[in-house]
Amino acid sequence: MGVFSAFDVSASGMTAQRTRLDVISQNIANVNSTRDADGNIYKRKTVVFQEKAYYSFDDALTSATGMYGKVGNGVKIRQISEDTDTEGRMVYDPSNPDADENGYVTYPNVNTVTEMTNMIDASRSYEANVTAFNAAKNMALKALEVGK
Repeated sequence: MGVFSAFDVSASGMTAQRTRLDVISQNIANVNSTRDADGNIYKRKTVVFQEKAYYSFDDALTSATGMYGKVGNGVKIRQISEDTDTEGRMVYDPSNPDADENGYVTYPNVNTVTEMTNMIDASRSYEANVTAFNAAKNMALKALEVGK
């Protein structure tokens, strides 16, 4: 494993979790929105992660055999998708201008408890990546001191 591979893996994890936190914050901010700028109901968004792909067959082969010692390339965001499976919540409020003919307003399919749980998870994952990054940095500094 290269000297800077651990930095790359931790940095990609921090970037991915930061994006996840941004999406969760956007979901929470729109929990009471009845429509977006286009007049549509806001849909909850989720982040889908994927392992960064190997660049060549040789890299994949040497990693699989363990001869080179490569442990991975980190994570990347595959997509930010909308949750279309879950229905929005219906609230009876006939005075609301967005109410349907029966007096119900459709709010987004965002559950604040779920989003806060996901936010804690993303925050802890970010902290874990920071800890791994700092550990790799300290090991690199100690390796440099050996040469003195």
